[in-house]
Amino acid sequence: MTKIFIIRHAEAEGNLYRRVHGWYNSLITDNGYRQIAALRGRFAKEHIDAVYSSDLFRTMTTAKAIYPSHGLELHTTPALREIGVGVWEDVPWGALERHDAMRLILFNHASPNFQVEGGETFAQVQARMKGAVLDIAARHPSQTVALFSHGSAIRCLQGIIRGMGPGEMDSLGHSDNTGVTCLEVEGDEIRILYENDNSHLPEEISTLARQKWWKAREGSMADANLWFRPLDLEREEKLYLDARHEAWVDIHGSGIPFDGQGFLEDAKTCWKTDKDKALSVAMQRGEVAGLLQLDLERHADQGVGYIPFVYMTPQHRKKGLGVQLLGQAVSIYRPLGRTRLLLRCAPDNEIAQRFYKKYGFVKVGEAQGARVPLDLLEKYIGYQPKD
Repeated sequence: MTKIFIIRHAEAEGNLYRRVHGWYNSLITDNGYRQIAALRGRFAKEHIDAVYSSDLFRTMTTAKAIYPSHGLELHTTPALREIGVGVWEDVPWGALERHDAMRLILFNHASPNFQVEGGETFAQVQARMKGAVLDIAARHPSQTVALFSHGSAIRCLQGIIRGMGPGEMDSLGHSDNTGVTCLEVEGDEIRILYENDNSHLPEEISTLARQKWWKAREGSMADANLWFRPLDLEREEKLYLDARHEAWVDIHGSGIPFDGQGFLEDAKTCWKTDKDKALSVAMQRGEVAGLLQLDLERHADQGVGYIPFVYMTPQHRKKGLGVQLLGQAVSIYRPLGRTRLLLRCAPDNEIAQRFYKKYGFVKVGEAQGARVPLDLLEKYIGYQPKD
């Protein structure tokens, strides 16, 4: 008999930015690294003979909670990957709610009829995951093995062990990030000892503790998902200027003159570079929730993705939505080979400073020649894992 711990990866960008990440190679969040530390403590005295993970960054990084301290090597296999979602990869959940709602409902219910172009079916994932577990168990008879995989993939495995096919898994729970499921495997038989155990996580670092989507799905406002559309500066100049003016007055007051024309010219320069990506409107369903401006050329030779303007409308602030604008910036800049995000923030804008610090930005300098004092804040978005 082989004992297997199958562990979901730590919190990753898809969980934070509210984007669909199946085979997309996303990073672990700062909170995810805290979860990995807690997982390391849980398994410190547990005997483990071998460690496997999917070949994606988020699982390989989470596996560092076990294999280095146990003196083991990491074996990777695509058989433990998340469900592949083809053309949905790295799309905001809000965009699917807006533009592909019927297939999203099929996905949420693990329907046998779900599939998108270039993606997998739930039946394929069930067969793949069961096959991977049986194959690994056969290589390690009478041993204990840790496997690192993904949320939907683990749920598919739990379902097929119970004899549930696609469309029958609604009653199954959802695993927290770094949640642990324990299996016993003998021959072709798999038995669940326990599942989705996150007892090693303090509530303050649990991902599911602060999200409600897993309790209330379609039609719920519990977790607001944004979608993005290009801002047409020829038709929506007023929208841009009003946002810039409101942000200026909110931060600096009315005593310092607002240079609307200067901001507008800067926006036009960015917009003409790429009208689909440089200026984006963040939408919550049918409402404008914010704006994102990217300068795709500035600092490009240094591998930097520069962000001149991040804005949330007053009614959408303090709701945890702003991080999704950062996710949009990452989604655009990473395929261009940028490894860092750079932006400017007033040192006395305490709310924004706390926000950017929370999501991994650090001060790297001060802006020269700006109208007002501004800190330069930077965030690394490359694939170098933390120790």
